[in-house]
Amino acid sequence: MTVTWEELGWERVAEGVGRCRLPGWDCTAGLVLGAGPVLMVDAGSSLAEGARLRGEAQRLAGRRVTHLALTHPHFDHVFGTPAFAGTDVYAAAGAEAVLAHGREALRLDAVRNGLPAPEAEEAADALPLPRRPVSGEWALDLGDGRRALLADVGPGHTRHDLAVLVPGDPPVVFCGDLVEESGDPQAGPDAVPSRWPAALDRLLALGGDDARYVPGHGAVVDAAFVRRQRDALAARFGVS
Repeated sequence: MTVTWEELGWERVAEGVGRCRLPGWDCTAGLVLGAGPVLMVDAGSSLAEGARLRGEAQRLAGRRVTHLALTHPHFDHVFGTPAFAGTDVYAAAGAEAVLAHGREALRLDAVRNGLPAPEAEEAADALPLPRRPVSGEWALDLGDGRRALLADVGPGHTRHDLAVLVPGDPPVVFCGDLVEESGDPQAGPDAVPSRWPAALDRLLALGGDDARYVPGHGAVVDAAFVRRQRDALAARFGVS
C-alpha cells in the first residue's frame, strides 16, 4: 500500500519527485518515481539509515528502488548504500576508485563527525562500488516518457560530483554538496575550490532559471540562490 510524501515526513518537490532531510547532518535523500523504475538519490549515512530510506521509498513507490545515484563519495551520502542490494548504483566517474581505496578515510571521517564507531566500521566494510560510472551525461529511462539526466558536473565540492536533473514543470536538480543552504559550503581536503564556481555554472545550465535546486544540506532553493552561492565561492577562493 502506497502512502503520501507527507505521511512519511518527506517533502514533495514536483510531480513524482520528493526528498527528505535526514537527522544528524541534515543530508538530503531524493526519490524519483517512474512508471516502473524508481531512482533514489543518495543513500544516507549508515546501514540503518539506508534501510530506513529503502523501506520508505518502497512504501511511497509501491515497488522497490531499482537505481541509486550517489552525488559524491562522502560518508554521509554513501554509507547507506549496502542497504540497496540489487540496485544499479551510479556515481561520477572516478568515485568508484575513491570508495574502493578510501574506505578507511571514510570510516575515520564518519567517526570524527559523530557516527558511532561500530556503525562506521560496518558500513565501510560492506560498502559496494558503483558499477555505473558517469562521464559526461547519462540519460536514465524511468518509463512512460519520464527520464532523469545524471551529469558529471564537477570537480568542485569533491573531484567526483554528480548532479541529477529531473525534467518537468518545474525541473528539479539534485545538487549534492555543490550547493548547501543550511550552512556555508564545506571545502574539505578533497575539494577543488578553483573549479567549484564553474561546476555551479554547469549546474545552472543544466537546470535553468525555473528549476528547483535541491541542495545536499538544507532547504530547496532557486537559481538565484545558486548564483549568489557561486559568486560567494568565487570571491572566497579568488577565482572568476
